[in-house]
Amino acid sequence: MKSSMRATTALLGAVPFMMVLGNSMLFPVFPRMQGALGLSGLQTSLVVTSFSVPAGLLIPFAGYLSDRYGRKPVMAPALIIFGIGALIAGFSVSFLGPLAYPGLLVGRIIQGTGAAGMAQLAMALTADIFKSGERAQVLGWLEAANGLGKVVSPISGAVVGIILWLLPFYIFAALSIPLGIALWIWVHEPKAKRSSQGFAAYFAGIMQVFARKGMSLSVLLLSGAVVMFILFGTLFYLSEVLEKRYGMAELTSGFILALPVAALSATSLLTGGYLRRRPSFAKTVIVAGLAVVAAVMVVSAFFTDRWVLFSAIFFMGFGGGLVLPTLTLLITSSTALKERGMVTSLYGGVRFFGVALGPPTFGWLMHIGHQPLFWSAAGLIVLTTVLNLLLMNPVAMLGNQAMKSDRDRYVIAFRPPRPRPTS
Repeated sequence: MKSSMRATTALLGAVPFMMVLGNSMLFPVFPRMQGALGLSGLQTSLVVTSFSVPAGLLIPFAGYLSDRYGRKPVMAPALIIFGIGALIAGFSVSFLGPLAYPGLLVGRIIQGTGAAGMAQLAMALTADIFKSGERAQVLGWLEAANGLGKVVSPISGAVVGIILWLLPFYIFAALSIPLGIALWIWVHEPKAKRSSQGFAAYFAGIMQVFARKGMSLSVLLLSGAVVMFILFGTLFYLSEVLEKRYGMAELTSGFILALPVAALSATSLLTGGYLRRRPSFAKTVIVAGLAVVAAVMVVSAFFTDRWVLFSAIFFMGFGGGLVLPTLTLLITSSTALKERGMVTSLYGGVRFFGVALGPPTFGWLMHIGHQPLFWSAAGLIVLTTVLNLLLMNPVAMLGNQAMKSDRDRYVIAFRPPRPRPTS
């Protein structure tokens, strides 16, 4: 890869990294937030939901705008809006006294509005810039950056929280606003014929994409939502029990919360490199990853010993690292450039809804019991695995040519050498 492309990859990877900080950095400071603002568990979970719901709702519109006007004209302002929302949240907690919590939620909603134009458009722009096998590798890097953000954020959140629990909001602004400016200046978007349709006609065209791709695209979107639902629900569960049940200090909790996402980050990187060479194995990789997550939920249902539980949840990140970059590759490769922003944005939207629903749902199930929580999660993952086995067709997503070329490489690699003619 050329050095200029490495810089582009780094800036594009920083976008999902930045977006992940918006939620994950707050998990270790939730206990302090609850104490400082007098919040219940439900109110605390809404700090995540108020960010994720507007992002999920607005992502399709961000995708439409990016297909019509370009990725950068949407992404750069979105990063700045993200930073402004963080500043509003921070100022509200710092200066509004009794209105701190409502102001915090308003700031989070504005942050979520900015997040609607961030990570999924970075994926779409990556697919626009990079072609063929290199695309799978760079998308793997983006998922790895996403995972790295999840690794760094709980540890840094715990460290920062020891100083002042509301500092993460100011850190969000200090990072995202300069990133928006840098992306606008240094990332070069390929010139392409953009969609000039109105939204209604454009949306009808997207429905035609779903008609062509059959059930495969719907199953992949569901898989992305379910994996994020389980991941963020589990992180919220850990943020609640590490201190209250196991008596762990904030910094220790931050490292425990980082375990599954560290595994996710490393596995995403390896998965992207593998799929660059073997895209025809995409379905196998997805099913294997979902099976790992299902096994983790089953083990977690049976055991409450802290080290067994923590070890199992570490492997949940491994399963997510198999699934998420594979979903990203299939979805971004399933459409032409003029439709890619919208379809990729739908994928980002359902992932956000998974993030939004995970913490409150897991919080509610925690009051019912440990086993009902993890058995419900296991059942959901098993259902998703079966749907992928029965309904997902990688040929429909990648096309016959990509699958054929991959099979040809496999045959050539393992074909026995021809005997040399004897004279």
